[in-house]
Amino acid sequence: MGDRTGGRPRVRDATADGWPACRPFRHETVAAGETYARDRDTGEQAARALWTAPDPGVFAVEADPAPEAGPTAGDRAGAAGAIVAPASARPHHGGPARGVAHAGFMVGPAHAGRGIGRLLAERVLDEARRDGHTATVFPAVVETDPAPRLRGSLGFTIPGTVPEA
Repeated sequence: MGDRTGGRPRVRDATADGWPACRPFRHETVAAGETYARDRDTGEQAARALWTAPDPGVFAVEADPAPEAGPTAGDRAGAAGAIVAPASARPHHGGPARGVAHAGFMVGPAHAGRGIGRLLAERVLDEARRDGHTATVFPAVVETDPAPRLRGSLGFTIPGTVPEA
């Protein structure tokens, strides 16, 4: 999955240097309040802490840019493509629920419909299993979730909804 062949994006651990590329679409997506279940008023520092390493279980997808494109925002040492999607998989709770992972991902609007969501979902599920989690939850705003078929194809069901959440 880490190979960059055939123009396929790659998933890597998130690092602080990728935040400038992630911030604009993350802010736009969360502030709209239509598809992502996060506080619309999350400040810059809190948002950055949620989506950047050194926390294990936080990932970023890099596009595989055309060779002539050169370095872009979010590069690591100028060798990688622009960050187009962040994801995370962390313990949902401690105690008896510590075996449940809480996962989330979002794809920059300009990169939707290209299989990046599936790539991220599969990665966070693999990481959650590797970390010993026996279940994973993907909270979403169900009425406007852009990826219900993706979630269903991965075996997820909607156990319930919170009206007007």
